Amino acid sequence: MPSASRDLVEKAVNTIRMLAADAVQQANSGHPGMPMGAADMAFVLWTRHLRFDPKEPRWLGRDRFVLSAGHGSMLLYSLLHLAGFDCTIEDLKKFRQIHSRTPGHPEFGYLPGVEITSGPLGQGFANGVGFALGQAMLSAKLGPGNPLEDHFVYAIVSDGDLMEGVAAEAASFAGHNALGRLVYLYDDNEITIDGHTSIAFTGEDVTKRFEGYGWHVQEVEGRDHEAIDRAIVAAKAETGKPSLIRVRTTIGFGSPAKAGKSSAHGAPLGEAELAATKKNLGWPEEPRFLVPDEVRAFWREVQAEKAREVEAWRAKERGWRQAHGEKAALLDVHVERWVPERILERVLDGAAGAEATRKLSAATIQKIAALVPCLVGGSADLAESNLTDIKGGGSFSPANPAGRNVHYGIREHAMGAIANGLAYDGLHVPFTGTFLQFADYMRPPVRLAALSGLQNIFVWTHDSIFLGEDGPTHQPIEHLTALRAIPSLHVCRPCDGDEVAVAWAHALTRRDGPTALILSRQKIAPVKRDAEFDAEAALRGAYVVAGPEGARFAILATGAEVALAQAALELLAQKGLRGRLVSVPCLACFEAQPKGWRDEVLPPALPAVALEAARGIEWWKLVGKDGLVLGIDRFGASAPEKALAEEFGFTPAKVAARVESWLATR
Repeated sequence: MPSASRDLVEKAVNTIRMLAADAVQQANSGHPGMPMGAADMAFVLWTRHLRFDPKEPRWLGRDRFVLSAGHGSMLLYSLLHLAGFDCTIEDLKKFRQIHSRTPGHPEFGYLPGVEITSGPLGQGFANGVGFALGQAMLSAKLGPGNPLEDHFVYAIVSDGDLMEGVAAEAASFAGHNALGRLVYLYDDNEITIDGHTSIAFTGEDVTKRFEGYGWHVQEVEGRDHEAIDRAIVAAKAETGKPSLIRVRTTIGFGSPAKAGKSSAHGAPLGEAELAATKKNLGWPEEPRFLVPDEVRAFWREVQAEKAREVEAWRAKERGWRQAHGEKAALLDVHVERWVPERILERVLDGAAGAEATRKLSAATIQKIAALVPCLVGGSADLAESNLTDIKGGGSFSPANPAGRNVHYGIREHAMGAIANGLAYDGLHVPFTGTFLQFADYMRPPVRLAALSGLQNIFVWTHDSIFLGEDGPTHQPIEHLTALRAIPSLHVCRPCDGDEVAVAWAHALTRRDGPTALILSRQKIAPVKRDAEFDAEAALRGAYVVAGPEGARFAILATGAEVALAQAALELLAQKGLRGRLVSVPCLACFEAQPKGWRDEVLPPALPAVALEAARGIEWWKLVGKDGLVLGIDRFGASAPEKALAEEFGFTPAKVAARVESWLATR
């Protein structure tokens, strides 16, 4: 950090406080207290430790900074502005306004320097673990002296983060895996919206809890810059353990009436209290959004110092690249998340076949793992059931950090959020696996992956009641409907080997959002097509499998129900009732197609039936009010697959009978 007097440092810290308070007041919305209380620790971190390049915010050699306490977003925006990122005073003035780059909680992709979308507490905590996981994996592959081996992942986390279960899961994972390049500063202000943390957060000792997870824990006072600095130095030196620094702060510091109170948490200070705060801190009441010239000059010196660090890193990188050409090429493959141009053709080769789609997916994973070095996978203790292991890829561990298979343990929520961290960092294409039923445990990170446009692949197997005897607690009913309701999530439910290959190719080449692969436990019957499989048509989300002349209706189906629909159509054809069979591997992809294509696949005048062993509410918009949806509107049962098919009406004869009865009413 450039040399500065105590008065200048205090003025620089108060600049952060007052930019936050002014922005929240102008928006008449937000959380001023956290930025005001955490300004000191953030100042020390950003000026003395954090390595960044405002000219290239995604610079590979940067330290990663995560504001997990996303409600304190004005802390981050103020720092980005002062540190020279593309965040102007006008951006700060538009805090929480429509089309602003400074939304109420940080959102990935809006403002340079924002590493993640943080809002739901605990998610950022786990995302940071994902950053550290990716760093450990790739650095191990590249070898000693590589450009990625020395960056750190810093985060500011809150009481709320530490109360959320996802943070506990992620902390346990990080400690077990000795992710020592994690340094988390805990804004220990003992205040939440409802009041003092003593109303809900006294039954544990945070220090002992994190020590029990295998973390290095320190405690410092939040206004003691030298103590904060020493703690960060010590945390960086302890590379065998992740670090938590408990920083005792006062929420709303400087506010005469609101400091240390929950009233500073979720509402503006108010005009009178804002004026009183500025007077208390010796700050001019006007103008608003003031950055004193000497503070601006100080930050220019900080930027110059950071620029020298950047150049030193780049010089080291150039030398490493010259000496390690093959490893440098591998790094570039990861940076680009490179996928072969003919990936669809290559995964389709030999993919045809009828089997449990989880088994067909397992075979596809082995193909693509050999072709896509940046692909890494993991499972919530279900790899043997999901069949998601990359064979020969090794298991990630402190002893083998280059392993491509991550054992997340029974931590579905953290698994999704950690994988999001891998995706945010952009150096891997992650996939995760568990049963579809447990997608409920993952929903927050799945939603955030969609909101943030992350390339994250979710593999969910055991996709219907036909997983059998485990019963209704493990049999998904409403899950497909719930997942399809998430904007930008592509839910792919393939019916055979060809569609599995297409789904994986789509997931690997789609860069603007997450993809879910919904796979069966049970073996599925083969699907007979009128013509050779058209992969490009399947990529469009729906296509005609069989379309006899004189078809009076169409059946839309997904997954295992495509073969079931075909068998039912054969029975109906014997009675002169010919129907078109349409496979819909990805409803969202189909709905995004031009109307001409959709009408070609499903002519508006053709009555339609939707068949899927799930809740099925979303199908009504395709079949219309006069159509028919054959789904399941109650929970499942514990029984063998064939008994369940009879009980729930998912046999060829029973499907055919229901369709025939429906046609008779038209």
